[in-house]
Amino acid sequence: MYRNCVNKKLALKGHVHVIDYKKMTAPCGLDCFNCPLFIAKNDERMRKRVSENMNIPFGECYCDGCRMERGKIRVLNFEDMCRVYKCATDKGYEFCYVCEDFPCDFLQPYADRAKQFPHNFKVYNLCLIKKLGLERWAKEKSKDVRTRYFKESFHL
Repeated sequence: MYRNCVNKKLALKGHVHVIDYKKMTAPCGLDCFNCPLFIAKNDERMRKRVSENMNIPFGECYCDGCRMERGKIRVLNFEDMCRVYKCATDKGYEFCYVCEDFPCDFLQPYADRAKQFPHNFKVYNLCLIKKLGLERWAKEKSKDVRTRYFKESFHL
């Protein structure tokens, strides 16, 4: 249902929603448009599942995406603005890969809560966005990267 999204059209309960990939991809490369918390905003079954799995009240269990939340993901109780978001916006960059310091320590992967949050594939996504362009990455690769990260076993 949410497979391919630049200006991805989603049919939700008879309504068509258009998603702007630039707006719905965080400066760090996270694909907000594929995130269960974003999908839960308009999909009650997803919201129920995410609410139960993450122990978040049903009415609060959704996210508008990093850029729309201005780097403070309220549903995850982020009180401070994300360091990556702040850095990129302070420098006027849409994506971190355009920065001369890319990759920097703000993009450091962490094993802590890696099974819950996709932060470890940010740099990979940014490299793919730089190589393929935002639209092609979003349509052809973003969902597969997320799926492999969460569902496939590690192999060399």
